[in-house]
Amino acid sequence: MTSIDVSNLTKEYGAVRAVDGLTFSVRPGRVTGFLGPNGAGKSTTMRLVLGLDRPTSGTATVGGSPYRELDEPLRAVGALLDARAALGSRTARGHLRVLAATVGIPASRVDEVLEQTGIASVAGRRVGTFSLGMRQRLGIASALLGDPAVVMLDEPSNGLDPEGIIWIRELLRGLARDGRAVLVSSHLMGETETFADHLVVLGKGRLLADTGTREFIESLTTRRVRLRTTEGGRLAEALRRKGYEPVPADDGSWTVDDARVADIGPLAAREGIPILELAGEEPSLEDAYLALTAGEAEYTAKEA
Repeated sequence: MTSIDVSNLTKEYGAVRAVDGLTFSVRPGRVTGFLGPNGAGKSTTMRLVLGLDRPTSGTATVGGSPYRELDEPLRAVGALLDARAALGSRTARGHLRVLAATVGIPASRVDEVLEQTGIASVAGRRVGTFSLGMRQRLGIASALLGDPAVVMLDEPSNGLDPEGIIWIRELLRGLARDGRAVLVSSHLMGETETFADHLVVLGKGRLLADTGTREFIESLTTRRVRLRTTEGGRLAEALRRKGYEPVPADDGSWTVDDARVADIGPLAAREGIPILELAGEEPSLEDAYLALTAGEAEYTAKEA
């Protein structure tokens, strides 16, 4: 099984340290979300893994070898870093056939990935006429052309319509189920939460987190219940006896941290306290991400 292994990776551009001593692995059989603010070093790290830039120090390997030493790199690693890379004067099929010919991939594989990515019907059109979403699909087709064990995608949902977003979500899950190592860089927290099993989070070139998605969310956020009742005093007293600390709001509602609806509802029922509203507020990946990276963003706008 093939993995990406990054060890003490550092990249400096003059006085700027874009990547600062990174160590992490992207394991087969799961989708790893690659997160961080703009300028955090995600794109630089992906370029270093793909041999498009040389590290100042440290290593980045695929299956134990640097990318440039792989015998058949397109069969080992499929990558999409820039959907605009394909020549606009070529057709989609022509672009893929040129790539396939360079590494001895049969032409039949071109038609397979065109079908897989949903652009077979426009395979004869010039790439320059494609929308951003169609270019994304073509870029993903290019990444899948060699049937690689490792797939690296930078913002693959960019430009896709709702159907396309659902499609890429299922594609990523399927690649992981097939035993591939999948690394996906994205700024869409809500979408990343739907497909990522694991997260690697960067901030200013440094590693901030390397953990499971659910563990990441639970470690940085608080689950709470919001409720409304005509007998707030009685309810607050009953909750405090159970170890909760209910907090009243100006609109007459209450919030209870570290609680579940399944805990609060039965408690109120046993006490005979009427409940007018009871809702759980589950924390999201976005909540956890913002909590972790609050001081790590290099580019931020002032509040209006």
